[in-house]
Amino acid sequence: MASEDDIFLEQIKNETIDLERIPVEEVFEKLKCTREGLTTAEGEKRLNIFGPNKLEEKKENKFLKFLGFMWNPLSWVMEAAAIMAIVLANGGGKPPDWQDFVGIITLLIINSTISFIEENNAGNAAAALMAGLAPKTKVLRDGKWGEQDAAILVPGDVISVKLGDIIPADARLLKGDPLKIDQSALTGESLPVTKNSGDEVFSGSTCKQGEIEAVVIATGVHTFFGKAAHLVDSTNNVGHFQKVLTAIGNFCICSIAVGMLIEIMVMYPIQHRRYRDGIDNLLVLLIGGIPIAMPTVLSVTMAIGSHRLSQQGAITKRMTAIEEMAGMDVLCSDKTGTLTLNKLTVDKSLIEVFVSGMDKDTLLLLAARASRVENQDSIDASIVGMLSDPKEARAGITELHFLPFNPVDKRTAITYIDSNGEWHRCSKGAPEQIIELCGLTGDLRKKAHEVIDSFANRGLRSLGVSRQTIPEKTKESAGGPWEFVGLLPLFDPPRHDSAETIRRALDLGVNVKMITGDQLAIGKETGRRLGMGTNMYPSSSLLGQSKDKAIAAIPVDELIEKADGFAGVFPEHKYEIVKRLQDRKHICGMTGDGVNDAPALKKADIGIAVADATDAARSASDIVLTEPGLSVIVSAVLTSRAIFQRMKNYTIYAVSITIRIVMGFMLVALIWEFDFSPFMVLVIAILNDGTIMTISKDRVKPSPMPDSWKLKEIFATGIVLGAYMAFVTVLFFWLAHDTDFFTEKFGVKPINDNVDELTSALYLQVSIISQALIFVTRSRSWSYVERPGLFLLGAFIAAQLVATVIAVYASWGFARIQGIGWGWAGVIWVFSVITYIPLDILKFIIRYSLSGKAWDNLLQNKTAFTTKKDYGRGEREAQWAATQRTLHGLSLPEARSNDKNHELSEIAEQAKKRAEIARLRELHTLKGHVESVVKLKGLDIDTIQQHYTV
Repeated sequence: MASEDDIFLEQIKNETIDLERIPVEEVFEKLKCTREGLTTAEGEKRLNIFGPNKLEEKKENKFLKFLGFMWNPLSWVMEAAAIMAIVLANGGGKPPDWQDFVGIITLLIINSTISFIEENNAGNAAAALMAGLAPKTKVLRDGKWGEQDAAILVPGDVISVKLGDIIPADARLLKGDPLKIDQSALTGESLPVTKNSGDEVFSGSTCKQGEIEAVVIATGVHTFFGKAAHLVDSTNNVGHFQKVLTAIGNFCICSIAVGMLIEIMVMYPIQHRRYRDGIDNLLVLLIGGIPIAMPTVLSVTMAIGSHRLSQQGAITKRMTAIEEMAGMDVLCSDKTGTLTLNKLTVDKSLIEVFVSGMDKDTLLLLAARASRVENQDSIDASIVGMLSDPKEARAGITELHFLPFNPVDKRTAITYIDSNGEWHRCSKGAPEQIIELCGLTGDLRKKAHEVIDSFANRGLRSLGVSRQTIPEKTKESAGGPWEFVGLLPLFDPPRHDSAETIRRALDLGVNVKMITGDQLAIGKETGRRLGMGTNMYPSSSLLGQSKDKAIAAIPVDELIEKADGFAGVFPEHKYEIVKRLQDRKHICGMTGDGVNDAPALKKADIGIAVADATDAARSASDIVLTEPGLSVIVSAVLTSRAIFQRMKNYTIYAVSITIRIVMGFMLVALIWEFDFSPFMVLVIAILNDGTIMTISKDRVKPSPMPDSWKLKEIFATGIVLGAYMAFVTVLFFWLAHDTDFFTEKFGVKPINDNVDELTSALYLQVSIISQALIFVTRSRSWSYVERPGLFLLGAFIAAQLVATVIAVYASWGFARIQGIGWGWAGVIWVFSVITYIPLDILKFIIRYSLSGKAWDNLLQNKTAFTTKKDYGRGEREAQWAATQRTLHGLSLPEARSNDKNHELSEIAEQAKKRAEIARLRELHTLKGHVESVVKLKGLDIDTIQQHYTV
């Protein structure tokens, strides 16, 4: 029977007892604990009741995961072929085809094993990296303080919270000084809030000032953000990768089904072929046509790519997010802590001094003196941090008294003696409080309010500074009149790399949108400084409730698509923004670090949790960054596009092979009634799979724009290339079977009367041209110009050496082949090389027909990046510098004919133009104004140059 304590704990787990509002002493009573903390035994007992202090993650059975690689439409076809080999083939006076059965099962197991091992290794690597990010906390157990993993915390634990700590669980503060808590991870607000004894602090928030003990009242899924798990868990999308894989698989299966149906209709009713011969021909189409290695090749490619991304600082939790990142054309980014430092600073260029003869440095020094130098809050730290040396804040003075900030006075003040023995007092705080303190009137008061309003319009917070002398030289003295010294603008500055990251993202065709919980003015100011444009709207516009009639008239979907960002948003707004962008067929990425980002991170095609993100954000994301800021995202996008290029190259290859096998062997079987050996098709498949696995490490050039599967192009290319290769195979068989062409031209022995030798010759021709096709599909230009990876080239040579040796020497009765000698092998190689050349031309014709852009590949390097180190970063930076010179000096731009090299997606292009105009307007010069007009109106730049100088 459960004890009374256990019943109480179960009630707490079920949240039937409200621990958030009752007095702290009553909290201890309800939790059956004391201020001395829990014992280790009691902690373990409660851990079994409440579970670990982390968000739940679903665990998968390894064996079922392995079997899962054999449970997909492509595997079903191969499994059906295996059954055919031993059941349906058991007729016509012949035993079951055990060789084919064993070969098919072996092929299935090999592919599944490789997929399982690679994906499991990638998952283990990601799990190990994620474990290294697990938070620690200081907890009181058995009467002793110790640092433990935050996951072991349970309700009733007493923890210590100090400056810089991330609150590990929901807790109530015990006796002590007030804390300054940064809740931006929950609310998106930049400024910290004050928490006093008895107040509740939430998991995921950060302590910015003070030190205090607290008692844990909720952990894991029962915390403030854990209660929102239903919103996160409810979004379970089928990824683009699975949809595309299914579409390609269905295309191949349907192609095989059509070929088999034609064979059945011709072979049995019309040609009256023997039952077993017909089954063998059907097996040839099934075994050779189905791209059984496709899931394996794509899984291995993504697994290796995932490892590469982890080396660049991006942990991939869901591997299919790689191909979605390659196609990402919109990136929704949280502002606080992601684009910005989440650390207030003073914008020195905008400081307003109200005392004649005083410079900005002196004003900053006075503000620093009115700041704490130890146990600072965010404002004190930002001001003292502006000094060349923080020690200057107290250098040359003797501190007599410091008045800390409090909610009533809303200011701090210091009384000190300078090096001359004079007594002074200076104060900083809320502008209105300082204005009233100084008794400003008239024009001076009006000027102060104008500056404050100017700061507010730009999203800057104001801080007033004042000073006074103390003639009486006593701490208690009221002192002389206060003098209003000036105003400091406070701002959460962008990260040093954010502007460059956004610029590079725009160059890659990725439109960046700022989604923040902060005020609209703050969002616009951040956007201006980052060069991402100021076309931002309040969250009310998302509901069609904007007070601006012009904005209200724009459809919400269109508004979201064209906006640079939204301010004052809540979690449901972020979720809605992502959803509407997806409804407009955008591949949407979402970056964030807080609990408030989790639902949108989960909903987005690619959820990206930045460094130092909360556990909730990491759990909801697909990719976790281990380096601060967004710069690693650009590298991740480039790497993802390279990985995606490898996958797309393979899918074109796979579709082509399906068409070539089905058409080629079907025509040979029906026109000449020739029965090819199913086992030899199996050998071709095994050698092909071994070679094609190495495509995961092939040398490729990432696309300069967001990439997508373009199924129309994949299927069209596959059909044309496959049909051509099928025609080549039929031509080869006709020349070898019906003519003496090879005998007369090359002097080889005739093989037209020897079925086994014909099988060997046909096997080698199909093997060579099939594997060589990968060099055509992997290249954007001529296949012999773009050097492949050494692994791919080596695997091709090794596989074809084996295939050639088999064709030359093998005499396998069960497979119905006989060696044809080196003479015929040489002839087949020459024939294959000659018939290989038109494949490139066909590739260009297809691309030109579909897009009209294929010929660009012949004349210029269409890909934006090369195989050079860091994708040719130096050249890109030089090109960007030249662009900046053009923008600033109004140099003549390059001819419009070269604009294709910088073609962007439509919304990215629009965002880039808005960002340029916003930046140019900031020049506050005639030149800047004229440049803005030129950019916006598309005027003749030569005419403008003649009419002004700067």
